[in-house]
Amino acid sequence: MYENITYEELVKRMMDRALASNKNLDSREGSILWLAEAPAAVELQNLYIALDNILQETFADTASRDYLILRARERGLSPLPATAAVLEMTITPDDLILEMGERFSIGELNYYVSKNNGGGVYEITCETLGEIGNEYGPTVIPIEYVEGLETCQITARLIPGEDEEDTEVFRQRYFDSLNLQAFGGNRADYLQKVNAIPGVGGVKVYRAWNSDIAPATLIPPEEAESWIDSLPQLPPNIAVWLQTVFQAGKNKLLTVGGTVKLVIIDSTFLPPSSTLVDQVQTAIDPTQNAGEGVGIAPIGHVVNVFPVTGKTINLSFALYYQREWSWEDVKPYVEEAVNGYFKELAKSWADSTEPLIIRISQIESRLIDITGILDVAQTKINGEAANYTLPADTIPILGTLSATTATIVGK
Repeated sequence: MYENITYEELVKRMMDRALASNKNLDSREGSILWLAEAPAAVELQNLYIALDNILQETFADTASRDYLILRARERGLSPLPATAAVLEMTITPDDLILEMGERFSIGELNYYVSKNNGGGVYEITCETLGEIGNEYGPTVIPIEYVEGLETCQITARLIPGEDEEDTEVFRQRYFDSLNLQAFGGNRADYLQKVNAIPGVGGVKVYRAWNSDIAPATLIPPEEAESWIDSLPQLPPNIAVWLQTVFQAGKNKLLTVGGTVKLVIIDSTFLPPSSTLVDQVQTAIDPTQNAGEGVGIAPIGHVVNVFPVTGKTINLSFALYYQREWSWEDVKPYVEEAVNGYFKELAKSWADSTEPLIIRISQIESRLIDITGILDVAQTKINGEAANYTLPADTIPILGTLSATTATIVGK
């Protein structure tokens, strides 16, 4: 705002004001008047710089991270902290019991045993917070000798670790809190609460997800009561259940309005593990206390959490290579490019109201940018030379890649 107020501009303005009173004053550089006003102009310039900085830090859209955090704190918001990755480790013999806290190393990182799932399967948590714990190699080494341990290997990544929330992501979340008022189990409330759970990268919220069941169909017909009375002797627990359901339906107490479906994707934008799905289910609405408000969901909301589905996508195409290049040379770069495109689609899934579409034009444009490839033709997705529309709540997972050598007319 004050970028035009420079040292030279300030000196000129001060000299002009002095000369307006007395035109005979010596205003040359080095004169008494200049020596009196030049240092003041420097200090004034510093004040304008500080004032401009204050204005920048005052508003959330231009504030640096530290001041953005202070601004957001007024709304009870703070950056989501870094979290630790949780991996699944399988050991042999499977009847060996590891102590909680037993430490193992994978590469340069250390992990500790955090849960025993039985049958030689353990959960181990990375001691270093952040995404760095998501990448693991095949070799797992106990830091201290474990008597009787024969083998140990990582079999799955259960909960991805996350770095501390990025400044721009946090800034957008702050603005979202102003535009979308999260309250009492509305859509914004579910989005905010579920996305804050470690390991979750996105969520879609479906209200009354079983609304294909009309509430009127839950009201029993008149002859239902006489039919129940005519039933032979029922086991006591079944009789109580049947009478409870009948009375609830008769008195119009059965409803589908309080059901909520959540579909989640993990923070690496892949289908989440069953462990993460269970963790979110327990945090939002524990199954054993469904609808009772024990979790984050308000009383009366019966919430079911589901994972996003992964669809295997096989690609084939004809490539025209640069001289002395071959499929084996470019294949790693093709895999990287296609996986990058698929990850872009997965990142957009939570904000998309329509099913994701894999477009041939997007694939070909990325392949042409790869060194060693001059042209791409005959691209097929799962055997079809057409764009591929994924089912609802489905993300693409790269399957096989196959390439033939293209012939370009005139070459």
